[in-house]
Amino acid sequence: MLKITLLATGLAALLALPSAAQNTNSGTDKFAQLETLLPTPNSYRTASGAPGNDYWQQRADYNIRVRLDDEKQSISGDEDITYTNLSPDVLTYLWVQLDQNILDKNSITTATQVGEIQPRMPFQAMDYMQRDGFDGGFKIGEVKLKGGKALPYVINHTMMRIDLPTPLRPKQAVTFSISWRYNINDQLKINQRSGYEFFPDDKNYLYEIAQFYPRMAVYSDNQGWQHKQFLGNGEFALPFGDYRVSITAPADHVVGATGVLQNPNDVLSSAQRQRLAQAQGAKSPVLIVSPQEAERAEQSRAKGTKTWTYAAKDVRDFAWASSRKFIWDAMGIKQGGKNVLCMSYYPKEGNPLWGKYSTEVIAHTIKVYSKYTIPYEYPVAISVHGPVGGMEYPMLSFNGGRPEKDGTYSADRKYGMISVIIHEVGHNFFPMIVNSDERQWTWMDEGLNSFVQYLAEQEWERDYPSRRGDPAQIVPYMRTDKSLQTPIMTNSESVLQFGNNAYGKPAIGLNILRETIMGRELFDYAFKEYARRWAYKHPTPADFFRTMEDASAVDLDWFWRGWFYTTDRTDLAIAGVKQYNINSQNPTVEKARQRELQEKAPRTISQQRNQTAIPRTLVDEKPELKDFYNQYDPLATTPADQQRYQQLLKTLTPEQQQRLGSGLNVYEVSLKNLGGLTMPVIMQLTYADGQQEIQHIPAEIWRKNNAEVSKVFVTEKPVASFVIDPYQQTADTDLSNNAWPQQAAPSRFELFEYQQRAQPNPMQQQSALQQKEQKPLNTPTSSGGTN
Repeated sequence: MLKITLLATGLAALLALPSAAQNTNSGTDKFAQLETLLPTPNSYRTASGAPGNDYWQQRADYNIRVRLDDEKQSISGDEDITYTNLSPDVLTYLWVQLDQNILDKNSITTATQVGEIQPRMPFQAMDYMQRDGFDGGFKIGEVKLKGGKALPYVINHTMMRIDLPTPLRPKQAVTFSISWRYNINDQLKINQRSGYEFFPDDKNYLYEIAQFYPRMAVYSDNQGWQHKQFLGNGEFALPFGDYRVSITAPADHVVGATGVLQNPNDVLSSAQRQRLAQAQGAKSPVLIVSPQEAERAEQSRAKGTKTWTYAAKDVRDFAWASSRKFIWDAMGIKQGGKNVLCMSYYPKEGNPLWGKYSTEVIAHTIKVYSKYTIPYEYPVAISVHGPVGGMEYPMLSFNGGRPEKDGTYSADRKYGMISVIIHEVGHNFFPMIVNSDERQWTWMDEGLNSFVQYLAEQEWERDYPSRRGDPAQIVPYMRTDKSLQTPIMTNSESVLQFGNNAYGKPAIGLNILRETIMGRELFDYAFKEYARRWAYKHPTPADFFRTMEDASAVDLDWFWRGWFYTTDRTDLAIAGVKQYNINSQNPTVEKARQRELQEKAPRTISQQRNQTAIPRTLVDEKPELKDFYNQYDPLATTPADQQRYQQLLKTLTPEQQQRLGSGLNVYEVSLKNLGGLTMPVIMQLTYADGQQEIQHIPAEIWRKNNAEVSKVFVTEKPVASFVIDPYQQTADTDLSNNAWPQQAAPSRFELFEYQQRAQPNPMQQQSALQQKEQKPLNTPTSSGGTN
């Protein structure tokens, strides 16, 4: 332990003096502002991140008529599109998206897909690579102006350019029509966002239909036409508009869709209409189509068709689902003073999970997301149960999560199903309302949505097992070799490790901002302001970054730069600690301390051995050799010592005298940033008496030296240990260097014999045990609400 001597300048002035190392900054400045990377503000998009006075966006309104062929699993349709040019530009052509063309055997996606042949491969993998016997993609019929004049067009893979006979000037609109057909794909074989599932037991189909019509591309102030090819990962950029869609399906099918049903008298029974009205004010889900009714429909093959007509206002897209297998339940909630009807469509194979949870999860999601963003303004929110994953559309989503055939399920299956519904329903906010460009920036919808999903999961159940939220969950990804990572700010089609990069890392980054850097109050206000500013508009990353700073007065450029634009990782380390005490200058105190240290000092190995090897020294044998110094005690306090001390006290102020005798402990902690990613320093001090204290040091501590700094801590009690980030708030990738004195990280390993067989889930294990004991199993029944 070292002692420091205080001069009249005082301790604060001493600690304010940075070392030479701290006054230099080598390499890239992590705190450089982002102006050179972000687009220049203008009258369309301001420097504050808000839409400017001249902000504009295009509009596309649709009237669609589509027919489902349940025998051939195909779609045919025609549509009228009214496109309104609200830009200041003159347009001589329009771009339309043909997303189904990704399934054409000659698509760019097929041609550029990569893979490796394994000694043993599932049929599904071969089906996907070969596309054998699959005839996918749009077959375009007529493209013509309102009135019948044919329009010339050119198809470039998933994009179609329509050439206008006369330029479309600002504030003008044009109406044209397109007819088309295509074959619906088997989702289990092709693993696409929409398609059909076939149920061999009852020989029925369940259809989840999306990207089913030619859709207008976005034309915007910041990039013109967004006509990047659809390759599979980068999803969609779409303008807002009003939709009226008439869906003709077999007469015994139930059809759910984006928007509000316009002709319930034509397609629903009187009892179903009564149940639907009852559901509006229900506190728990009401069955519109019961399991018994759905099972009867499975066995029927009604002749003829029904046409279901849905209408939706101010949406960017439209999707629908159809099957005679559907159980349908609904429950109404109030949100922002408006009624929202939460509804689920699912086959009996989804029960008991779907009847118990789906609609309740929808209602919960709408409430939580509305709290953290803006009130949900659409009239309905729907979850449809299909065979794979999850996918989102305005007011409607397709979600997986199916129990075993015996009705049991694992905890992973239960929470996975709840999470996917929260996630996909949550997409109504990002990007269906806050309408970012998914084709370019996946993180702007998936990352932001995954973050609010985490908040909703934690409000669903205490300690909900969320996959993406806590910073420690992203550490394994950030530890991987940088050659296997890309910055978040990477085009959607070029991202490596898609789930970690576009979902997990941005979501966890926002949680770090909320919990550690900004604090909940500032973050929540700014995040809500971003949603408010850009609801029903087309934001860019710059608009998000700028709004978060503008609404909080927190400079976050260093965070955006490190977390979003690089693959740097968090690895802060304690390189060393120097401990000091203040020299009180009191000779009685200081000499007593020196005596104590001297007495406690360990004797050298030579001294220890000489104690027995040399029983008597020469001076012991000849006392006459002793002189003054053999009796002198240098640690005894003399009158001269006291006189010098009293003279010193006369030169000090009372405050300085008090500090001189305070007995403060001073620690100089050397910190290193080994991972390159700038982060706040969260320091836990554990005192000798066992008490603990957390000190939050802002990231700006690194502003003059990105690599290493020293920080002085002054404490009244002695510190036993220092630990960086004790609660793992910053995704630190190496905890072994976070403590002084160094602490061993506890871990365990497991020995096992490899076995490749499915293990029964806990419900099945309990069932087997109770059957053995001849006791009934207490499992949920197959139900879907109240009739």
